[in-house]
Amino acid sequence: MSTSQETTTDSIATTENPQTQQNQDAATTEGNILTIEEIHKLLPHRYPFALVDRIIEYVPGEKAVGMKNVTFNEPHFQGHFPGRPIMPGVLIIEALAQVGGIIFAQMPDIQEGLFVFAAMDKVKFRRPVVPGDQLILTTELLSIKGGRFAKMRGIAEVDGQKVAEGDLMFSMMD
Repeated sequence: MSTSQETTTDSIATTENPQTQQNQDAATTEGNILTIEEIHKLLPHRYPFALVDRIIEYVPGEKAVGMKNVTFNEPHFQGHFPGRPIMPGVLIIEALAQVGGIIFAQMPDIQEGLFVFAAMDKVKFRRPVVPGDQLILTTELLSIKGGRFAKMRGIAEVDGQKVAEGDLMFSMMD
C-alpha cells in the first residue's frame, strides 16, 4: 500500500463475515479478473450507472484496474454533445470511483456499508473520451482512516494515454 507523510493507515478490525470471504475468493480466482456478473455482486450500481465492464487486475487491499467499453448507445451521448459525442468527465471520475469500490468491497477490516464521494482533488482531464474508446481505469488505495474514510488515486487511460486523473476521497454512509 502506498502511503505518504500526510496520509496514514488506521483501519479497524472487524469480524470477517462469510460474504467478504466469498468476495475475496471470487477476486483471487482466474488471475484476479472479475466479470460484470461478479462486479454486480460487489457494487450496488446498475444500468445506466454501472460504468465498469470488467476488472482486469486486482491486488487485494491495494489496487484495482477496470475496463469500460465506451459505446454510442449510452444515454449521455444523446445530449453531450449532439454531432460530437464526448463522455462527460464526471462519468469518467465516477467509473474510477466504482473501480475503487471493488477494493473496499473486498477488504475484511472494513465494515459493510456504502462508501460515497466525500471530495475530489487535483482532478484533471487530458483529452476527450468518445464512443469506440476503451477506458482503462486504475485506482490505488492511498489511505484508510478509522475504517470510514479513504483516499485513492485514480488514473483513466485510452490507448495508453492519460485521459483523466485525480485523488478521490470517500466516506462510509451511516
